[in-house]
Amino acid sequence: MKKSTVTLTNNQTGDSYEYSILESTRGSKVLDIRTFFSDSGMFTYDPGFTSTAACESTITFIDGKKGELRYRGIDIEALANKHSYLETCFLLLNSRLPSEKELHNFDLEIRHRAYLHRGLQKLFDAFPDNAHPMATLSAAVTSLASFYDEHIDMENEDEYLEMAHRIISKIPTLAAFAYRHSLGIPFVEPDIDLGFTKNFLTMMRAYPGGKMHLSVEGHEDIKDVEIRALDTIFTLHADHEQNASTTVVRGVASTGAHPYVAISSGISALWGRAHGGANESVIAQIEYIGSVDKVKAFIEKAKDPDDDFRLMGFGHRVYKNFDPRAKILKGLQDELRDELGLDTELMKIARKIEEIALSDDYFVSRNLYPNIDFYTGIILTALKIPKSMFTPIFVIGRTVGWITQWIEFKKDETSKIARPRQLYSGK
Repeated sequence: MKKSTVTLTNNQTGDSYEYSILESTRGSKVLDIRTFFSDSGMFTYDPGFTSTAACESTITFIDGKKGELRYRGIDIEALANKHSYLETCFLLLNSRLPSEKELHNFDLEIRHRAYLHRGLQKLFDAFPDNAHPMATLSAAVTSLASFYDEHIDMENEDEYLEMAHRIISKIPTLAAFAYRHSLGIPFVEPDIDLGFTKNFLTMMRAYPGGKMHLSVEGHEDIKDVEIRALDTIFTLHADHEQNASTTVVRGVASTGAHPYVAISSGISALWGRAHGGANESVIAQIEYIGSVDKVKAFIEKAKDPDDDFRLMGFGHRVYKNFDPRAKILKGLQDELRDELGLDTELMKIARKIEEIALSDDYFVSRNLYPNIDFYTGIILTALKIPKSMFTPIFVIGRTVGWITQWIEFKKDETSKIARPRQLYSGK
């Protein structure tokens, strides 16, 4: 069978260079140009890596035109609707869903590892009370490397999985502690009797000693629908191929840095409003719009090329169709509104924005559909979670993806230190 190739010709010199086309199991083919510089003396120029595949991966697949997202070959809708976040974590780390016994043991291990070293807890005293939880969280994760400074033997599966399980279990505790420190209130320790998502909500909401506020009816202040909603958000955030923060994690991994330092770098990258911080911006903008009767005017501002106003939560770098995660969250948002009796002004404004944008040719023709950030901001607000914690919640969900990508990179014998080149235009 003849090998598929592409021939590039330099019209200045007449030299030609032939490169192999690599077949993907799903999605686009890839042109292998690893020897292009040595062949031609030139570099390729691709700002933002819009046409560059920097690695080979078996973790996550995205088809932006079809609006498709799969973890380890399983469609995101099936995972979000039929499996828990911890099942998704096991899938990403082990390339298969767990058996009932494996899930039970994995859940128990995550619960037991959620506690923090007392020395690490003292770190929070060094930060001001009003520090943003993302700043505190990033620093705390870096400090984990000083408590667990072991060399990871990538030939030993037990070693790297223990490292992965530890960071997955401790991130929710660190995030909850960062939040409570920002308010100047006592920490609530993890509860070994609670599952992953309920435990996080409890550490966020409970009074010291783990006691929850009781409603008039005597029910705890965390409802099953809230746990289900947040667990789904964690699943939808678990991984998303080679996005900006994942690229940072792999880049830091390429230097040989500690895995927790790589994760901390990913957290810092995620904080940007063009990445994980976008859901904060969505709610801030909805609050700025203020009322349903002002939505149309702001939509017109967004369409005006001479106006700097941009509608947050619409469009996506990869998806040129409806973001599949957004479809799932739209249904979840409607369920929350019905089951919790929510119909706040913010939800009404968001619903009006969505209604106009989805029927307006300006947005439809430009593939500017609501993305995951549009709905997560609304849902997290409905769950009584403050804006400052939106991105830390993204971190909790994405940690398993980052650490799985780190493992894959370290096990790849062809991996090299990241070192892009440049087009120099200075003097």
